[in-house]
Amino acid sequence: MISRPAFAVLVKIPGILLGIFALGVIVFSSGKLQNQGLVSRSLIAPPPMIERMAFGYSEVMADVLWVRSIQDFDYCEKLIAERICENNSWLTKMLDAITDLSPSFRMPFAVGGLALTVIVSDIDGATKIFDKGVKAFPNDWPILYRAAYHYMYEVKDNKRAAELLIQAGKNGAPPWVFTLAGRLYSDAGSLELAESVLQDMINTEQDPVLIKRLQDKIESMKKTKPTK
Repeated sequence: MISRPAFAVLVKIPGILLGIFALGVIVFSSGKLQNQGLVSRSLIAPPPMIERMAFGYSEVMADVLWVRSIQDFDYCEKLIAERICENNSWLTKMLDAITDLSPSFRMPFAVGGLALTVIVSDIDGATKIFDKGVKAFPNDWPILYRAAYHYMYEVKDNKRAAELLIQAGKNGAPPWVFTLAGRLYSDAGSLELAESVLQDMINTEQDPVLIKRLQDKIESMKKTKPTK
C-alpha cells in the first residue's frame, strides 16, 4: 500500500514533467548555432503527438507553447525565396501542436493561421491550420474570411475562397461578403478581400507585425494589378 507522502509525490509527477517540458521548450528553442562565423537561431518544435504526453495538462501546455510561439511569429528556418519560408515551418509545427492539445483554443487559428500566410508565407502550413480552424469553428466568421483571403491570394483557389466567404456571411459577417464572393474571380475582388482583412486586423487584433506585412502585400498587389 502506498503511503500518503509517497502518493502525494506521485500525484505531482505529471506537473513536474510538465514544468520540465515547458522549461525545455523555452530554453532550448532559444538556442544558437555557430556556422562559419554566422550566428543563427535554431528553434525546436514539440514532438509529434505531444497531446499523448500531456498527462491531463493539455490546456496548460497549449498556453505555454502559444506564449512561446508569439515571440517568434516571423521565424523561418529556411527561405526558399524572398519572404517565402519552406513549408512545414517551425511555426506550423508549434501551431499544430497547440491546436492538437487544445482544439477549442481560438487564437492560434485566428491569428496563427494569418501569421503563417502573411508573415512567414508557409502556404501549406497556413492551409493546414486554417482548415483545422474552419473545422473547429465553422460558425466563426472572422476565421472563415481570413481563411478565404488565404485561399484567394496564396492558394489561388477562388472557388474555395468564395465558399468560405458565403459561409462567413451566413454566420454573422457583414452582408457585403456575399457580393465579394461573386467578385473573387477578378483582381478587384482579390484586392478588396485583402484590404478587408487588413481593416479587420487594425480594428481588432492590433498586431503591428501582421498589419505591416499585410499592408506590404496589398501594396504589392496594387503594383502588379493590370492597368486598363
